[in-house]
Amino acid sequence: RAHPANPGRLKHQQLDSFIRDLHRLSQAERDRFSDVVRQDFHPACERFARDPSTPWPRGLRVKRVRGYASIWEMTWSFAGSDGRATFEWVDVDGELAVRWRRIGGHEIFDHP
Repeated sequence: RAHPANPGRLKHQQLDSFIRDLHRLSQAERDRFSDVVRQDFHPACERFARDPSTPWPRGLRVKRVRGYASIWEMTWSFAGSDGRATFEWVDVDGELAVRWRRIGGHEIFDHP
């Protein structure tokens, strides 16, 4: 079902596991993640909220995590071990929102 476009900033939440993971990243990695979310991921989420059949930008490699129907992954960096983040869609005050679950490299898929 399509959700009304958010009139501004896409709402988001962060699990404690995401916050712990985030603190393990270097400042450069945190900056890169923030840039990708702001420039690419957020606009793609806005399009998804309006029409869930809209394709994701290929560069983000957004897809469902295998074995977890409600958890998605995105790639925010192709350097080193590849920066990945997992998220899920939630409803916050009647609006579609992103709940960040994990961030890091491939190790996050042990417990996405």
